[in-house]
This record gives sequence, structure tokens and C-alpha cells, in this order.
Amino acid sequence: MNFEDQLKDFSRQVLFNADFGKLSPFKNIVISGMGGSGIAGSIFSELYDKAPVQVVSDYKLPAYADKDTLFVGISYSGNTEETISATKEAIKRNCQIRLITSGGELSELGQETVLVPKGYQPRAALGYLIKPFLNSFITSDKPVYEKISAILSEMETDNSLEKGTAAKIFGKNSIPYVLGYPPFRWVAYRWKTQFNENSKLLAFSSYFPELDHNDAIPFKHTYGKDTFSFIVFGGSTGQIEKRVRYTSEITSTDFITIKPGGESTLERMFYFIHAGDYISYHLGKMRKIDPEDVSVLTELKERLKS
Repeated sequence: MNFEDQLKDFSRQVLFNADFGKLSPFKNIVISGMGGSGIAGSIFSELYDKAPVQVVSDYKLPAYADKDTLFVGISYSGNTEETISATKEAIKRNCQIRLITSGGELSELGQETVLVPKGYQPRAALGYLIKPFLNSFITSDKPVYEKISAILSEMETDNSLEKGTAAKIFGKNSIPYVLGYPPFRWVAYRWKTQFNENSKLLAFSSYFPELDHNDAIPFKHTYGKDTFSFIVFGGSTGQIEKRVRYTSEITSTDFITIKPGGESTLERMFYFIHAGDYISYHLGKMRKIDPEDVSVLTELKERLKS
């Protein structure tokens, strides 16, 4: 399956109906995951507020993790060394454990595991990786995801709007700077990493209202301001909407606004995610590079084994 076909599969991935099964009571959730796998946990952490959630992008667990902790290890390949290390530590601490992977060493640790299909780049398998969280803790209502799937399918059929946004960035030869707002600040970060991997570009992300306490100052005064394309998620309301407008006006910064598809938080979340997928993909193609190529990371992993 080529990379474009992997992107087109996202509308089907959101129909994935796996969950974590019956869980014992827990006091907190610790999620271990890196890169395109770990982002699923980060996005979920912004939606869920019934218990503390910490996402660990490291080899170790926080000191408080114990038998009252639900630990979720995510590694699409199943061979991510940081996640394997954290999972083994979680086993020693008697955490309640659930794993999400397509196989590899992680699937051989003897813990309850959600197996997802093989054959994808981890960043192109986000639907499979995040759905167990959503089905277990947010909603498992099938019609909700059928509607989302239909919205995404429309984009997969016609992504000319996203291609046009990519052309604006390419035309300026600029660096993407993505501005989100709760509950989409981690989606904005996902865009940043998609530009890194799909477009092979440095990129940045921030979010309202936090950015109005720091980033907004260099928006007005930084050197090389024209080297950036500022991309903001639309659809905000209330004070956030005011902040977006006033920040643009006061700092004399033009924002490329991405209008949301859908009405509910989940609909908009998945729409924004997929829009970032396609914009970064098209930008990579315009730069005449292979969006799927991750040879730098492959070489790094090989050297770390030595």
C-alpha cells in the first residue's frame, strides 16, 4: 500500500471498533508512546478529564505509577525501545496494562493487547491507534464514527482545498507555524510533526490562549517573519475567537485559517487531523521529495542497536 493509499484509509480506520475490554478501577492513566504512535495518547489526554492522564515519551515511568495506574503502551511497530522499557517497568510495578501494537516485541510481553493491522507508516495509522481510547472512554456509538467517516471520505475524494493551502506555503518557501486551541492543541502539534515527516520541513506549533503570553510578541517583532506561514484552526468562539482576531491585528500577522468540517468536537478533531495529513503530503510532493521516506530515522535506530 503506497503512502497516498494509507492516507485514504483514514476514513475506514475511524470505524475500528476495538476497545480495552473490562477494566478494574484506576486512579490515573499513564500512556507510553513515541512519535506517530504516541500522538494518539496525547490527543486523547486533551479530551479526557475524569482522571489524571500523563503521556510519557521516555524510557521510564513517573514515580507514582503503581497498581492503581492504568498503563497503556503504544507502539505501532511493537519494537520502540522507549515504550518496551516503560512497559516492562509497568509490569514490575503491577500496573493495570493495555497495549496497542501491530506486533513486534511489545505483543510478546504477555499483556492484554489490541492488535492493529500491519503495513502502515505509524503516522498513517492514527485512526487505529486512537480508537481504542475513544471507544473505551469517550464514546463507542457507531453512528458517531460513521458520520465522521463520511466527512473524512469527502476529503479523501477531493483534497484540492488542502492542496491549495500547501501551494500557499510552497509559494512563500516558508516554514509552517500551526496555531491551535483547546481541545485541539495536540492536533496542532500533530500538524507540526506531519510537516516534519511528510514535508521534510522544520515546523512549529502553539495554541491559544497560551501563545498570547509569549509567541505573540515575536509575531510582531521577530526577524525573518516572512519566512513563516501562520496557520490557525478556525471555528473558535468566545474569548478564543477574540484572541485570534486581535492577535492577528495587533501583530500585523496574516493567518491562513483552516475552517473546520463537522459540528461536534470529535468531528472537528478528525477533520483537522486529516487536513494536516493532506496539506503536509501535498507540500512534500511539491518539494519533489518522498513523503513516506524516513531513512534518517531508520539509520538512527540501526546505529542505536550497535
